[in-house]
Amino acid sequence: MIERKKLLDKLLFSIRVNPVTALLGPRQCGKTTLAHSVHQVQPVNHFDLENPIDRAALRNPIMVLGDLSGLVVLDEIHRMPELYEILRVLVDDQSCKARFLVLGSSSPQIVREVSETLAGRIGFVDMSGFNLQEVSDDSWRDLWLRGGFPRSFLAESQVASIRWREDFTRTFLERDIPLLGFRIPPEAMRKFWTMLAHYHGQKWNAAEFSRSLGETEKTAAAYLDILCGTFMVRKLQPWYVNMKKRQVRSPKIFIRDSGILHSLLSIQSSRDLLSHIKAGASWEGFALEQVLSLTGDRKAWFWGTHSGAEIDLLIDPEGINLGFEFKLASNIRTTKSMRIALEDLGLSKLYLVHPGERTFRLDERITALGISDLVSELASYTP
Repeated sequence: MIERKKLLDKLLFSIRVNPVTALLGPRQCGKTTLAHSVHQVQPVNHFDLENPIDRAALRNPIMVLGDLSGLVVLDEIHRMPELYEILRVLVDDQSCKARFLVLGSSSPQIVREVSETLAGRIGFVDMSGFNLQEVSDDSWRDLWLRGGFPRSFLAESQVASIRWREDFTRTFLERDIPLLGFRIPPEAMRKFWTMLAHYHGQKWNAAEFSRSLGETEKTAAAYLDILCGTFMVRKLQPWYVNMKKRQVRSPKIFIRDSGILHSLLSIQSSRDLLSHIKAGASWEGFALEQVLSLTGDRKAWFWGTHSGAEIDLLIDPEGINLGFEFKLASNIRTTKSMRIALEDLGLSKLYLVHPGERTFRLDERITALGISDLVSELASYTP
């Protein structure tokens, strides 16, 4: 078992200051396990809303929940969306002695419900699979190859990890998506998801995807929204500033978990990965997710111009203004694109994140950052 102390501390803080907390993340990333960790700190009443017995116990939710004290956990709350209105009534009642933790795997649905009923009463904690802050420094290669889903990363063998990811993908398509209320043929979504894997790290082109799918651009965009909303895909938006250069305005697409990406690309070993045409893009997505696990993703963009200058990741351009480039290469050097970004964006610092062991200065504002030093280097930027 890998302890997730910083994440638990963040969750406990939100529970302490908010009547309701939403813990959001993909299926099987460890949300329920983390919620159970709260048991060690305070009494918890846990309702699994995918369990018919627990749903039956909440046939009269105001009476049942209103009589409870301490922390009440409502797991997979999308199964009973009517509870949002009940929670609003309860937390507005001065006599209510409970605080509520809701767990969900579909961010847009939960955020939409919250905006209508629980605004000003709820705090959000985002969660993903394991990250470099939680595993040992020398485990980053396994984390990159297998991804961060606990059962994939902790599997007893690479074969077991591959099998878990294949089963996860199938279950997600055939069971989880319909449970979230989406009526899409599993074969169509699998084809689309696999196409996204081959476009990992590239700019979104709805017309190209719609032609390949034989569907409309609206359908392709809807499929993308579903995978983004269920935390399977990241749509990284472009940042643009007022300048004469023509800047990129289409988002970039990433499969968020590197292990799922490799499964979709049929990559089964480190040798397969390093020789694959998408190795560089895989490294970019993996390192990008590790940075965002440390800095947060609420103020994250990329930047590019039509003349070719680009920054892979831009963090808080109106605040700390950090830039990141991700290179799967042993020849680490500055480029013209980096110089342009430093000048045009006024970056306070630019990191070139690579898989080597050394961290060293390339310039006054440019640092080559070994992946093993990522956590310690970015400690001061952790939200």
